[in-house]
Amino acid sequence: MITVRYFAGAREAAGVTTEQLDGPTTVAALRDGLTAAHPGLTAVLPKCALLVAGARTTSDEAKIPDGVTIDVLPPFAGG
Repeated sequence: MITVRYFAGAREAAGVTTEQLDGPTTVAALRDGLTAAHPGLTAVLPKCALLVAGARTTSDEAKIPDGVTIDVLPPFAGG
């Protein structure tokens, strides 16, 4: 089981703040599962940074250990 937390535009697109998921084993599987469950993420998710247990990952082949928290962070602008 993993926890996925959504922030800003990703939260709006998903329609939830946090959810618990069973078993995606890679970042690619996670992305596929998230867009299938929340079609609104289709346009947003490719632009988002994914933090796996607090560390940014850019590889779709990266493994997701059981029990971690994934943060879905859209790009932020500010000054």
